Amino acid sequence: MRLVLVGPPGAGKGTQAEFIAAHLSVPKISTGDIFRANVSQGTPLGVEAKRYMDAGGLVPDEVTINMVRDRLAEADAADGFLLDGFPRTVPQAVALDKIVADMGAALDVVLELVVDNDEVVRRLAGRRNCRSCKKIWHVEFDATVKPGVCDNCGGELYQRDDDKPETIEERLRVYARDTAPLVDFYGAQGKLVGIDATGTVEDITIRAIDALRSYGS
Repeated sequence: MRLVLVGPPGAGKGTQAEFIAAHLSVPKISTGDIFRANVSQGTPLGVEAKRYMDAGGLVPDEVTINMVRDRLAEADAADGFLLDGFPRTVPQAVALDKIVADMGAALDVVLELVVDNDEVVRRLAGRRNCRSCKKIWHVEFDATVKPGVCDNCGGELYQRDDDKPETIEERLRVYARDTAPLVDFYGAQGKLVGIDATGTVEDITIRAIDALRSYGS
């Protein structure tokens, strides 16, 4: 199966991508992993991407698309893959369709993790990171015994700038502007399947697998 996972920040895409890819026996491919691999290996695309990142700019679509094209050409993705974090825009989705068509295939399904903005803020704003051991806690879902202190190592807990409510709201605005249009794009192709992404990780995974099974039947 060739699958794309979409959803707002805080929807749990990274977590669900791991479980779903393992269930389908396909590689999980995230843009973060692709960027890190290219930069660490010093590939021409990695060198180019690092130049933009070091300057504090956005990596151009062309560079990102070429990295994805190279990754999907690897042997482990020949029979299927799960993409997490790409495409982020409709132009990237158009480019992905062409990449997959050039492989003699097509995307099978796009799975949307549906969660409202209030729940996203609740999830992300409650996260706390340990400065020492880097473990992530949550003030509501996974609280430490002593507020502000890591149960694991006794280190100080802090809130990342990315997890502050004002930053989350801006991330959601960017998502609504740039990425949410993918829902209409893939819906028009008849490839979109949405699932409720609230509840436990296990419940969401079960819903996702059931939805994919029903779609493929």
